[in-house]
Amino acid sequence: MANSKYEYVKGFELEDEVMFPSFILVSINACKLPKPYDVNFLNLMNSCAVAVLEEFADVVLAYGFSDEYTFVFKKSTKFYERRASKVLSIISSFFSSVFVRKWREFFPQKELHSPPSFHGQVVPCASIDALQAYLLWRQNICHLKNQYDQCFWRLVERGMNEKEAQEFMDGAKKRDLNDILFDEFNVNYNTLDPIFRQGSCILKTMVGAVVKYTETGAPVKRQRREIITVHSKKIASPRFWNEHSILLKELGVFVEEINNVKPEYVRSFEFDSKLMPSTWVVVRIDGCHFHRFSEIHEFAKPNDDRALNLMNSCAVAVLEEFRQDIVFAYGVSDEYSFILKNSTDLYGRRASKIVSAIVSFFTSTYVMRWKDFFPQSELNYPPSFDARAVCYPSAEILLDYLSWRQVDCHINNQYNTCFWKLVASGKSKKEAQRSLKGAQLQKKIEELSIDYNKLPVMFRLGSSVFWDRLDNVLIHQENGESSENYGKVIVKHIDIIESAFWLEHPGILYGKAYNLGKATILQA
Repeated sequence: MANSKYEYVKGFELEDEVMFPSFILVSINACKLPKPYDVNFLNLMNSCAVAVLEEFADVVLAYGFSDEYTFVFKKSTKFYERRASKVLSIISSFFSSVFVRKWREFFPQKELHSPPSFHGQVVPCASIDALQAYLLWRQNICHLKNQYDQCFWRLVERGMNEKEAQEFMDGAKKRDLNDILFDEFNVNYNTLDPIFRQGSCILKTMVGAVVKYTETGAPVKRQRREIITVHSKKIASPRFWNEHSILLKELGVFVEEINNVKPEYVRSFEFDSKLMPSTWVVVRIDGCHFHRFSEIHEFAKPNDDRALNLMNSCAVAVLEEFRQDIVFAYGVSDEYSFILKNSTDLYGRRASKIVSAIVSFFTSTYVMRWKDFFPQSELNYPPSFDARAVCYPSAEILLDYLSWRQVDCHINNQYNTCFWKLVASGKSKKEAQRSLKGAQLQKKIEELSIDYNKLPVMFRLGSSVFWDRLDNVLIHQENGESSENYGKVIVKHIDIIESAFWLEHPGILYGKAYNLGKATILQA
């Protein structure tokens, strides 16, 4: 990133490393739940989990049921320096990306109408015993939740609305759910598919594979890793663990059989800090390995307006989805910063849920809208983004943060414009880098005869996304009248460092007048 006087804002970023030797678990849940005992949906979730294990070598085990999945990293992992926000955001982003790409495979006759999203959290387990307790807890929840859901949704299918089904289930609390299934629907719970009753465990294992044949025709086998999906009754048992050598090697040994665990004990592992109240929250997302992604998908250099407009379209969708909380966004290249108002209580201000929900929604939107901007190009593999949340205590510091990002946009664009002009002239990439090392970019632009001010303004200033309030209307509610602003989300390529923009759009930062030194701006 470029140097500027605004760089001090980086000091507000806090590290959230999960200290070794704790195990790192990432738990994600779908934000919008389809009917839970649709086997196609469960198989789609399983397929996405398999893709995670294929993509990330450090993930050795996954367990899922209904709309949730937990991923277990090997004990020695150094994945993204064990930073919780990075680990969580990458897994949830990649999972949602794969979910969209695989949707047609499992629902060929059904359109995916809205981008899916997954919120989640990192769960550190300090010992192998804690990991065992966590897995037992989740499988117990699988069993209880599935019993309830099997009854509930069958009641709905029989003709009850969801409220009536809920009331029936509440009134039947003292009855055994297995009895309800049998009495009401003639269903023996124990004959239901294990994918519903026991969930899905996905893990890496060693199998013997034929790699060649000898001159006499005898097969020569070598051990190689393979990802398998099983529906085991007790994944937290020593017996299950001992059957899979990779689990023993990468995670450790379950010594004793356990049958019960207190939920409050396991919940105490959760790594879910709340963001400081009354502060502005910035969720910044960045493309993972987008240099490679842009090369494989042949993005124009130094800037591809199709790729930038796709990013902008996704940012618009995020503001529309989180309309009560996100008031502004700024993007450049493969990065976007989303500003949540300082009064937000989204997910109880739990950082992990905010970050994972936003980054996964952005990612799935990116995949769904790819063809709108690249109609002639196939999306060759699932893109993903990492993200983090940072709190800023005042509007002044928040605006300095945005100024930092726009200065960074300007300097990086100058560099990239010069770099690719040199490459186009015949220099190698290494020669172009050497030519620009320590150079004054403005002088270099003149030497290369680049009319920088005629470059598209989006390249030079980035993209600002915000609500353009159109009018003020009265909404009649049961308890009286309330006033609410309606408008649309727009994208502008403008200077947000100077005060003019903020004076023209005071509604972005609601509240009383506040002197920033450079202008009088409104602060929430």
